[in-house]
Amino acid sequence: MADWRAQTVDTVRGLILRAEPDATEDVKWRKASNPDGVPTFSADGLICTVETYKDKVKVTFAKGASLDDPTGIFNASLDAGTRRAVDIHEGDEIDEDAFVALVREAVATNRG
Repeated sequence: MADWRAQTVDTVRGLILRAEPDATEDVKWRKASNPDGVPTFSADGLICTVETYKDKVKVTFAKGASLDDPTGIFNASLDAGTRRAVDIHEGDEIDEDAFVALVREAVATNRG
């Protein structure tokens, strides 16, 4: 995957690490249809997963329903009981400050 999605994943990775330099990245759920697997980011618990699809990159926050989202960055899985997601499509601009704030809040929630 060497297209806009790879670039978006790299941008998201950079924002997560800017928000929490001690976050760890693991790759899980490798399979034939997704040999690269799914990057997961943790700091005292799961922060989020970053999945690539044909038409989007989906960043799913494990405890997203518990997070304050004053800028409305969450745009997917809004009815889920625990998680919330940000779907990023080709050409979308990421509100970097809002995303970093969301990651920091997710880490603070993990640290309780």
